[in-house]
Amino acid sequence: MKTHFVEVKYDLKVTIPKKVLDSLPKTIMLFLTAQLIDQKEDIIKQLEKAGKKIFLTKPRHTIYEGQILGCSMEKHEGDFEAFFYIGDGLFHPQALVLKNDKTVHIWNAVTKKYSVLTKKDAELSRSRINAAKMGFLMSKNIGVLVTTKPGQNKLLYFKKIMNRYSDKKFYFLVNNNIEFDRLEDFPFIDCFVNTACERIATDDYDKLNKPILNFEDLP
Repeated sequence: MKTHFVEVKYDLKVTIPKKVLDSLPKTIMLFLTAQLIDQKEDIIKQLEKAGKKIFLTKPRHTIYEGQILGCSMEKHEGDFEAFFYIGDGLFHPQALVLKNDKTVHIWNAVTKKYSVLTKKDAELSRSRINAAKMGFLMSKNIGVLVTTKPGQNKLLYFKKIMNRYSDKKFYFLVNNNIEFDRLEDFPFIDCFVNTACERIATDDYDKLNKPILNFEDLP
């Protein structure tokens, strides 16, 4: 069965309030959801008029420069002071604090609320990553979570580095969706390595009774 993804656009104009503009540092990296990407140029004009210098980048898996996905957990380098995210919810901007130490300023275009995320908001996830690294090093039997979704499948990248761990046995568990209750059918697995959506190892950590680690974070 073929799946067609249709972009839905936010049809109300996004206007950044002065109090939010005044709260932003001079240099920011801007991120928007796909629903707002058509308003990017107008948003940049608002920011530049307020004296801000804008940086843009294109994370992997995205289509547009300045777009962010929930799985855009990447380190972003550049001579900017903070991130500025415009969208709704916290799922997308949380991806920024998981891999970066810079503050994320958030303007929720739907609720019209301003908030800020800092590296402290990611401390729990980072501590879990460190614990999972130790669990991986101490484990013998590793279950590798593999999705058949083409946009999330990173199995080939993992296979390029798995030879570094010749002391371990790898069991590849393949499905379109990761069903956590089904993973209990493999009690011999000591630790899981995730090669699907990166948020599984952070947001769904509590759904497993074994350590789980994204392959990008392997020690």
